[in-house]
Amino acid sequence: MNRNATLSNSLLLVLLLGATDTLAAALGTLLMLAAVLGTYAVCKSPLRSRMSGASALLASVLLAATLTGCAEIFMQRWFAQWQQTYSLYAGLIALQCVVLERNGFLRQALADRLKHGSCFAGLMLGFSALRELIGHGSLGRNLSDHWSGLLLISEGLHLATLVPGAFILLGLLLAARQAWTRPNSISKETHRP
Repeated sequence: MNRNATLSNSLLLVLLLGATDTLAAALGTLLMLAAVLGTYAVCKSPLRSRMSGASALLASVLLAATLTGCAEIFMQRWFAQWQQTYSLYAGLIALQCVVLERNGFLRQALADRLKHGSCFAGLMLGFSALRELIGHGSLGRNLSDHWSGLLLISEGLHLATLVPGAFILLGLLLAARQAWTRPNSISKETHRP
């Protein structure tokens, strides 16, 4: 794994852990990420052949910051409560656009980009649903004003809604995945005199 892919994955990890305490937060973050990244890819594609080096980097930063600023104004107008809580991650979305451009992700085939994007979206939605179920005891309580959510447990474990709880939960999920996919061959020890 090269350094650019590591940086890109670590930025996605920040979004995964920070903006998934509820299903509504994850949906809002994914909508903003998809809108900004999709518009960025469309606007940047005619500029790639005309720019190189520092000018291409500057154009990438300006374009990503402008699109993210416009998306944040839109979110502030229509989804003010979400924007007040999760506007910190808007800057990370702009940075993610620039990093994905620099490591060549946006030059891949559309099918590959959609495959990776849908995989991340599924991971983010699944992780947020699990965190909300464990942390609040309900699912989807902030999605609509008219729906109070699906109540499964009377009280949840509040630690799961915090970022340290997200780290713990992610570690437990990774350990469970490793235990599940590990071969079941138990090495036989032989005792020698």
